[in-house]
Amino acid sequence: MDLSRLHRISNWEWRFDPEGEMRVPAVLYGDEGLIAEMDDKVLEQIGNVACLPGIVDAAYTMPDAHWGYGFPIGGVAAFDADAGGVVSAGGVGFDISCGVRTLLTGLKRPDLEPCKEALAHSLSRTIPAGMGSTGKIVLDEIEMDRMLEGGANWAVGQGYGRVQDLDRIEEHGCIPGARPEAVSHRARHRQREEMGTLGSGNHYLEVQEVTAISDDSVAAAFGLARGGVVVSIHCGSRGLGHQIGAEFLREMALAAPVHGIALPDLELACAPIRSEIGERYLGAMRAGINCALANRQILTHLTRRVFAGFFPELSLPVLFDVSHNTCKEEEHEIPTGQTRGLKAHGERRRLFVHRKGATRAFGAGHPDLPAVFAATGQPVFIGGSMGTPSAIMVGPALRPERAFASSCHGAGRRLSRHQALKQWRGRQVVDELRGRGIIIKSPSMRGVAEEAPGAYKDSTAVVEAADLAGLSRKVATLEPVICIKG
Repeated sequence: MDLSRLHRISNWEWRFDPEGEMRVPAVLYGDEGLIAEMDDKVLEQIGNVACLPGIVDAAYTMPDAHWGYGFPIGGVAAFDADAGGVVSAGGVGFDISCGVRTLLTGLKRPDLEPCKEALAHSLSRTIPAGMGSTGKIVLDEIEMDRMLEGGANWAVGQGYGRVQDLDRIEEHGCIPGARPEAVSHRARHRQREEMGTLGSGNHYLEVQEVTAISDDSVAAAFGLARGGVVVSIHCGSRGLGHQIGAEFLREMALAAPVHGIALPDLELACAPIRSEIGERYLGAMRAGINCALANRQILTHLTRRVFAGFFPELSLPVLFDVSHNTCKEEEHEIPTGQTRGLKAHGERRRLFVHRKGATRAFGAGHPDLPAVFAATGQPVFIGGSMGTPSAIMVGPALRPERAFASSCHGAGRRLSRHQALKQWRGRQVVDELRGRGIIIKSPSMRGVAEEAPGAYKDSTAVVEAADLAGLSRKVATLEPVICIKG
């Protein structure tokens, strides 16, 4: 990226001043190396986001940002419905409510060694993964509606997991306002046999060792200790979410002129929040969120069942489950610097916050947090890529919050999948990681090559940037032991 176009606010924050049709500035988080490494397309895309009607404060990118569809991956923007604000299917993404759930095991790394190979094999046989993967659950239309309305609550009612799990899931396992009738027959058909599956791409189930603790008190509150073992599940709404995104992007693009919206990029197709199509999309998207929460709940049940075969005494409680491809209605204080004659500075307002490849990161005391995290703040999960570290962070106690209380979600790609295939072969990656004690199980060696660790940014640098920029605070570092990949 051409840094000369940016105004440096600090070592970790950069500003792209409004130009052309931009209604607000763009703000990018990251150190000089991370910002310079970003493709120029990131700046173009976040500048386009800043042109959308009703946008508030600024358009933001996280330290892991890279080029995406419409919004950059790692993009955050909030819109005021009272000021003609819009909702954008491209600002949520195709994998609606893709997110991470982390389970505590109570094990230490040495406990795994005698059964590591067998555990990896059993997980790979039990957890369906890969392009077009299907599970053993088949939903009829009645159960599809119940799932889309009930989310993880529905899954628990079906016997997948425990009621206690719901207290540690964003939205308590079910976001209100879902409209199953807004989900097309095609989207439903694609999801009919995909519940309880990982899918492909960067989705994974990892068994991880806690190798470092950065905040002793928060780590203890989260149940984390050095040498401990956790399980992280990264996946989303599968075919249903993709179909919702694709259909509404087309519909919004066609409807934009009717609503007087001049799109800077067709990939930013959007509709007024207070319009028939906007309200219908929000209802369908919320149904997609519930689908993803139900999916991760079923995968939790399957994971527990595998571990019970090796460690019958374990319960694998949920630490937390948080999504990173959503649009949510939240109350936020707008910091000093609001422009274009919207409401007064410092006023708390209801906004529709788009996070695409970005994680909500509420700090201690936030009223929307589960009670168990009121004193600490919300866990924030930053995923690595097979052979690279992941991190558990916590929402910062900042008022007003940065970037509408958002943080990064992973390492972020530095090479496209096509570029990765030119540099690595799947078997090569698997063998190299096995040499480091990491077992990779995947139905697709091509998929492994596409997700090679070297295709991603330095996850340690991304986490450090998020910490020093005040987006979230580092609590623990996790290293992969077993990785089930799509």
